[in-house]
Amino acid sequence: MSAHVNHGAHPASAQEVPAMLMPELSLPHGRIRGVARNAQGVLAYKAIPFAAPPVGALRWRPPQDVVGWTDVRDATAYGPPCFGAPMPVPGLKALTRDQGEDCLTLNVWTAAQTAEERRPVMVWIHGGGFELGASAFFGAEGAHLAAKGVVMVSMNYRLGVFGFLAHPELDREGSPSGNFGLQDQIKALRWVQDHIALFGGDPGNVTLFGESAGSHAVGMLMASPLARGLFHRAIGESGAFWDTEHGSIATKAEAEARTRAFMTRMRVRSLAELRALAGEKLHRASVWNFLTDPAITAFAPNIDGFVLQESPAQTFERGGQADVPLLGGWNADEHSFFMSRALPHRTPAQFVKAATAQFGPSRMQDFLAVYPAGTKQAAEQSAQYLMGDLCISQQTWAWLGLHRTTARSDVFAYNFDYTSPYSPKPSHGAETAFVFGSLDMSFGPSKAPAGEADKELSALMMSYWTNFARNGNPNGPGLPPWPVYGGPGSLVMRFGSSSGAAPEDATERFRFIQSFRSSGRLPEDWRRVQGRMPALLAKVVAKTVLLFMG
Repeated sequence: MSAHVNHGAHPASAQEVPAMLMPELSLPHGRIRGVARNAQGVLAYKAIPFAAPPVGALRWRPPQDVVGWTDVRDATAYGPPCFGAPMPVPGLKALTRDQGEDCLTLNVWTAAQTAEERRPVMVWIHGGGFELGASAFFGAEGAHLAAKGVVMVSMNYRLGVFGFLAHPELDREGSPSGNFGLQDQIKALRWVQDHIALFGGDPGNVTLFGESAGSHAVGMLMASPLARGLFHRAIGESGAFWDTEHGSIATKAEAEARTRAFMTRMRVRSLAELRALAGEKLHRASVWNFLTDPAITAFAPNIDGFVLQESPAQTFERGGQADVPLLGGWNADEHSFFMSRALPHRTPAQFVKAATAQFGPSRMQDFLAVYPAGTKQAAEQSAQYLMGDLCISQQTWAWLGLHRTTARSDVFAYNFDYTSPYSPKPSHGAETAFVFGSLDMSFGPSKAPAGEADKELSALMMSYWTNFARNGNPNGPGLPPWPVYGGPGSLVMRFGSSSGAAPEDATERFRFIQSFRSSGRLPEDWRRVQGRMPALLAKVVAKTVLLFMG
């Protein structure tokens, strides 16, 4: 028998061995030093700049390229959050202490041993109504997901008046104004494309995911031509098109009118004068609170003609969105945070009167069939369902259905109605701790520690989310089967006391609201509908919300 000769191989000692990823890492713009591997082998690099600081002349400009640095940059702690409304959660108030305009940083967690591994990448967009929050918002620590084989990224982006001011003078400076916060998100996604391979990530397999405003952002970026090709899968947790109880996303004209009113209030006549004002002064004058709808009372995403050419729902209706696998869903008690904006419902008659003003007398029979108001208790529950549906659930449902109809990629839907002493209500955002494995946070007045059932649900959801990031399909060995979404009324994954496929909730309620959409948009006259909760009652509800969050 002749000896085998490998003519192309080098001796093992001469083969090039990939360099081990270390806490200190070289990026094109400079070196960073992150956090050493934890017990699960995860490295963390925080506060990495992905754009130049948007200060001075760069305020209200598209995000510019990173400015390099010479010393080794500390990357062991989160960077300052962008200016935003105060966070009412006691454990998160510290995040607002150093907030400012110099805030465009991101964070990376990876358990890759070398840069050559090409692990799937998950990029998180935080919630907060585009008015508050930061990359560390609500326990979005990426170490647990990274330990399951993905490279996790989270980002800050400009909020409120700094992120969504629209003005003709700004348009003349370059690209159209109005959605600088969304442009920041796109810039971060471009950074991922350019640099994530240095952390062992695969730029060809990026999953964009978010909750609340972050989920709305995912829907909007799926609709945006500027984000095309920057991500390959999408996950939306409670949000889609930035529609609310007051109708669909604001137009450019509405956004510019909001700027004119703000300038009048600030007693300035030009963009130059507005730019000359201190950031803190602008921030204090524009801070939003829970009593009002940020989509119509605050600086928020709008149809700027650049990031968004039209309402996102219109883009999905005509099939113009990114054709990527989509996983999304909503929680059973989405209304909890938003009841200060609900229709008045102290009595059934009051609720029916307010609903008639919004939906019209000719539709009240249909309305009462899905939102009954025969008793005080029924009216109160219907007001809660309606608020959650208009603000979050219905558009998320419509998003999944439209993508299933007009795209070729698979869609997977879920409903989250899990409760436990640790997480007593399936309220807006309650699923986030389970998705991230951040079970040291309690979502509600209870301070009970996470129990075994909580940990089991978290492990299940993390497996589904990371499987989806890996393959575009959440299913995997040993997991309850998650069927592809079949449209209205079909099976979804139900995360509850036991998890498995079950019929979706609230289909007929969602169909009622859907019947008011024309070319994707909700009625424009919903803007004028007032008569919501009396101010005193609204304040009581808002305080209850803040107590619940704390």
